[in-house]
Amino acid sequence: MSANQTDIFCCLGINHLTASVAVRELFAVPKRELPAAAARVAALPGVGQCVVLSTCNRTEVYYTAAEPELAAREILHYFLGEQVDLLKAFYHYRGAEALEHLALVAAGLESMVIGETEIFGQVKDAYRAAQEAGTLGGRLHRIFQSVFTIGKKVRSSTAVTSGPTSVGAAAVQQAHDLLDRLHKPNVLVVGAGEVARTTAQSLRSRGAESIFVANRSYDRAVELAEQVGGRVIRFAEWQPYLEKIHIVIVSTAAPVYVVTPDVLQKVLPERKGEPLMIIDLSVPRNVDPACGALPGVTLHDIDTLQAQTEQTRAQRRAAVQEGRRLITAWKAEHEEALLGERIPRREET
Repeated sequence: MSANQTDIFCCLGINHLTASVAVRELFAVPKRELPAAAARVAALPGVGQCVVLSTCNRTEVYYTAAEPELAAREILHYFLGEQVDLLKAFYHYRGAEALEHLALVAAGLESMVIGETEIFGQVKDAYRAAQEAGTLGGRLHRIFQSVFTIGKKVRSSTAVTSGPTSVGAAAVQQAHDLLDRLHKPNVLVVGAGEVARTTAQSLRSRGAESIFVANRSYDRAVELAEQVGGRVIRFAEWQPYLEKIHIVIVSTAAPVYVVTPDVLQKVLPERKGEPLMIIDLSVPRNVDPACGALPGVTLHDIDTLQAQTEQTRAQRRAAVQEGRRLITAWKAEHEEALLGERIPRREET
């Protein structure tokens, strides 16, 4: 791992603004695999220190390199292989532009849901994974620690986090008509990670009293169920419950579909036409898109939340402008110390 102070700080990534979920899921890295992914990227020719960040909306590599374009080509080949047709979905920032981008991400200003609460913790998880992998040297340590400071300042001193601030909350807003129409909706949450937790809490706050939680780790399902006053279903036993469920939230790290047309066709006759809404917040997707074509089934994935979040973005426009102003001032004050010699702005990969 290179620690050369003349190396340039860079970001190479893909996100919800440049690619659909069908493309993003090809490059998603599960949280448990982040240390291994960071180690593999750091071993590529030309790459120095690195941090790999992967969320439902983005996969990004923050790295140092003496020759950024050479390193970027190696990282792109690592992710793309022969899929060169997807090259245009990736962006490449270097120097001050990469530093500003990381700060905007950590502050929640580059998220699908502006001001979302999950991303700050996810950036910290990526940082810790790089520490575990041994790919985080002093250079990136200083950059990320400074970014954490400005990220906290933006969140605490602006209104960027006012109102619904998570993908989970946006998903619940998507289901608000059904929630309002049903007296006591039955909700099934498949998964027990951070997105599943915030979604279940939002559902609870909207009056959902019957919440069932299923997760491969039974202990984590129990923990989440206790937090939201729900009931636990063992993962191998949740499918029959679909006969009585109104809303299904799916958010797991499984690399395959856990809800398929075959699964639903077994229970739809018993539902007698009762509507079923499924919201798939997983990347890779955990619900086969073909499920949305079944009678009585409404399916939303992470991309269908985009229109809804545009309204949130408009409502927070002033707070976003103030947050960006704070980050611009922070960058001007700290970029020379964090990056070393000032370098030219972005060059195309």
